[in-house]
Amino acid sequence: MKLLLTGGAGYVGSACLRWLLKHGHDAIAFDNLSEGHAAAVPAGRLVQGDLADLDSLARAMNDHRIEAVMHFAAVASVPESIMQPELYYRTNVLGTKNVLDAMVQNNICRIVFSSTAATYGFDNVMPLTEDSVLSPQVPYGTTKLAAERMIRDYAHAYDLGFTIFRYFNASGADPDGRYGEDRRRETHLIPLTLFAALGVRDKVLIFGDDWDTRDGTCVRDYIHTDDLAQAHRLAVESLQPGMARVYNLGSGIGVTVREVLTACEQVAKRRIPHECVARRPGDPAVLIASPDRAKRELGWKPQRENILEIVATAWQWHSTHPSGYAG
Repeated sequence: MKLLLTGGAGYVGSACLRWLLKHGHDAIAFDNLSEGHAAAVPAGRLVQGDLADLDSLARAMNDHRIEAVMHFAAVASVPESIMQPELYYRTNVLGTKNVLDAMVQNNICRIVFSSTAATYGFDNVMPLTEDSVLSPQVPYGTTKLAAERMIRDYAHAYDLGFTIFRYFNASGADPDGRYGEDRRRETHLIPLTLFAALGVRDKVLIFGDDWDTRDGTCVRDYIHTDDLAQAHRLAVESLQPGMARVYNLGSGIGVTVREVLTACEQVAKRRIPHECVARRPGDPAVLIASPDRAKRELGWKPQRENILEIVATAWQWHSTHPSGYAG
């Protein structure tokens, strides 16, 4: 299948691109490289362009005879979204509209969309199912939910088929150590902890140790990028016009911040400097997925659910690429 991946040079997008190529698909990345990296994309697979440029998007879809779109491109930091909501509405909402408009222009009727667990309310019973209350607490989640609803409206009007994936914590790196996470402003716990292990950072910060959890630190659900990629392949291969599907993508296993720290110390074989500080705005105490629907309907089966295994792949990447792709 001929596929266009917006944000296909980013962390998750490029992992999915490489997975799709390995499994016989003709996949192209469309990325402005503001966060993504050309080095994360195999040669000849990158079209440099911006979501804000509808003509460029439509031309890329036409030139490559695209049959389905995977829309990864977004801005995705909770703290930043609180400080810069305009950026999030412009990129995540208007950018999605341009993707959909370009699809309609090119008679493309299948889209797989990367959404987020931040669309759910904090007061839901854990683990979260796809039917849990949607009540985002931060602009990042609000803009992603707005994009979800826009996709539904376009699907109804233009007979599109869609799969929406609500990610939990994307983690890890390619097992061969060649590709991994390299964000210009890193906010994710595992890489920040490993940076402290490598001396790239002085220490890792733990935002609150008085939460109502088993060790006082926040609980999150970590899912390896290979497992995310597997789900995207299964989704696009089974997607048909008129289909409407929403799935959580997580392991269903909750891991505390301290447990992540311990796993990183075991893998790196050293003590990692850390400090407990005040809670961070926008953080829930616990965020865990129920991935049962994706397993049942897509036949999806995560292969790396153990936090030690996930951290080990991340350590292999960061310890050999301390400067990311620049190194």
